[in-house]
Amino acid sequence: MGIKYKINESFFRKWSPEMAYVLGYLYADGSIIKSARGSYINVTSVDKSTIEKIKALLNSEHTIVEIKPKLVRFKHQTKTYKTRTAYLLRIGNQALYDNLINLGLYPDKSLTIKFPDVPSRALPHFVRGYFDGDGCVYLEMGKGISKPRIVKRLAVIFTSGSFDFVAGLQVALEKLGLKGRIYENNRAYRLRYTTGQTVKFFPILYSDSKGLYLQRKFDIFTAYFKLRPERINNSVKAVLVKIGHVAN
Repeated sequence: MGIKYKINESFFRKWSPEMAYVLGYLYADGSIIKSARGSYINVTSVDKSTIEKIKALLNSEHTIVEIKPKLVRFKHQTKTYKTRTAYLLRIGNQALYDNLINLGLYPDKSLTIKFPDVPSRALPHFVRGYFDGDGCVYLEMGKGISKPRIVKRLAVIFTSGSFDFVAGLQVALEKLGLKGRIYENNRAYRLRYTTGQTVKFFPILYSDSKGLYLQRKFDIFTAYFKLRPERINNSVKAVLVKIGHVAN
């Protein structure tokens, strides 16, 4: 019989901002596995701080394992790529596994997972968790005439191998007043938001973040607002003031 590590087995039984964030992250960069040895939850990230936060939220005593960089070759490609150092939190626990099954996760989910039924109050936290895992915010700069560099656009993009998930996410975010476009690229589906929609996205993602967000992605937003201060409306300013980026 293996060692039983401390874990909060009831973590996924009740919706909370913390539970929704971790669930969103698991939908992006997590997996659950059923084997002859037991039931497991894997959480991975190249950002160690994210894994440490999730471990702390789960009250877990499990070890975070460092995965060294390696050379990989993707299907239908001739080039090899060197991966980044990643971090893995692997938890063996039947209760957590069963709760995640009830919340819509299952093994080998990548291409078929559907968007779960998330309460409206928890939706921004779930979306932020997924965004920190399989989303990106992209600040595009270009050459200017009066200036050497100008801001061209800011975009939020969500990625999934499952069209059903992306389509469900699109519908959920429409209820929050956001309109995005889905397109297929490199055998994955992407949900993209224009600059105007991305500015609206910022306070939705971060106004009640509870400190649960990936700093480097947040910093891309703030870099944009420094370059384009005219885009700072009251909702955006409230977040920047709350998190300490501008004076009240």
